[in-house]
Amino acid sequence: MPQDVTPEGRAESRTLVRPIQIRGRFLTAVALKVESGPQDAAFYAALDDLLRQRPHFLVDAPLVLDLEEADGAIGADALKQLVAGLKQRKFAAFGVQNASPDQLAAATEAGLIAVPPGRDTPLRDDRPERRRSSGRGISTATRVVTTPVRSGQTVVADHGDLVVIAPVASGAELIARGNIHVYGTLRGRAMAGAHGDRNARIFCQNLDAELLAVAGLYRTSENLEHEVRKRSVQVFLQDERLCVETLG
Repeated sequence: MPQDVTPEGRAESRTLVRPIQIRGRFLTAVALKVESGPQDAAFYAALDDLLRQRPHFLVDAPLVLDLEEADGAIGADALKQLVAGLKQRKFAAFGVQNASPDQLAAATEAGLIAVPPGRDTPLRDDRPERRRSSGRGISTATRVVTTPVRSGQTVVADHGDLVVIAPVASGAELIARGNIHVYGTLRGRAMAGAHGDRNARIFCQNLDAELLAVAGLYRTSENLEHEVRKRSVQVFLQDERLCVETLG
């Protein structure tokens, strides 16, 4: 431990404190729209059915409650009961969005935080360096993965493209600033253009994905046409719409 010597000759110890590191993290959160009316047995039956269909996608996933269409009278007790019901089903509710002042107060009392509303359209970034980088066919820094991506694993390419020469399991997650290439079966989630690059694309050899996203615009497996499943495809944005197109 370093020591300082005082004018009187006494040695004093100094404790070195490491600086706090704050880093950004990619987080995929699920938004649950809470409509007006009671969250009764039919509501939870529908949730249970959804969990049975997509357990890897929903279990333990961070969850935001979207109150845009909820009854303005929903209070703290109702929110607490809802959060408890979701927790029993392994939904990790942590925040609310589109809440009125009264709803936000009730949500705070229920242990939730305010979350800015998400966007269903591509994110825009007007910084010059981002404008220069978007539109390039090949990113400057490519991450290559040659081993299978397991369920629950997240692979991130912060600075360029992500190339996976292996299968991607259900419940796994791929995130890239640039393009994503999967030379195998894609069963998990793939999010290209994570910093807002609307020219990014996803390519995969065998599509069986839970979620596909480019620059913030996404589609889930329930919204994929039958003719693109189990096929080689490319995913791209066109006219503010996420397109999935077969190759060959």
